[in-house]
Amino acid sequence: MGIKDQLDTDLKNAMRSGDKFRTTTLRGLKSAIRYAEIEVGGDLDEKDLLGVIAKQAKQRRDSIAEFKKANRVDLVEKEEAELAILEQYLPAQMSEAEVREKAQAVIAELGVTDMKGMGQVMNQLMAELKGQADGKVVSQVVRQILSS
Repeated sequence: MGIKDQLDTDLKNAMRSGDKFRTTTLRGLKSAIRYAEIEVGGDLDEKDLLGVIAKQAKQRRDSIAEFKKANRVDLVEKEEAELAILEQYLPAQMSEAEVREKAQAVIAELGVTDMKGMGQVMNQLMAELKGQADGKVVSQVVRQILSS
């Protein structure tokens, strides 16, 4: 079963069970997917769907950080609950060690030796790790490897 089919099924089940929070979150996700499909002018493949979901999850993480700074516990809890729902549709996130291993392989493949090639490494690495690792973690790892 594809991601879109799973989303439709989960949305129907949430509506039937009366889970308004889950229903609202899934509707928002479906809306973001629909918007992305309109942007590209057709259906998204599984990889692009994961990208949309990852983007929505990143927005929640950023909101959580900002709400924590503002000491808004009520909003932090809401965003964390939405993030938990979104993460059910994403593949398991890679650990920092796994990201480091993948980054070293890409750096060796591209022959990059200094920080000037970081953009090139990041482009290829983020394409390979789409939805599997947070961009901030990937950037930190690549920066550490290239600066040493």
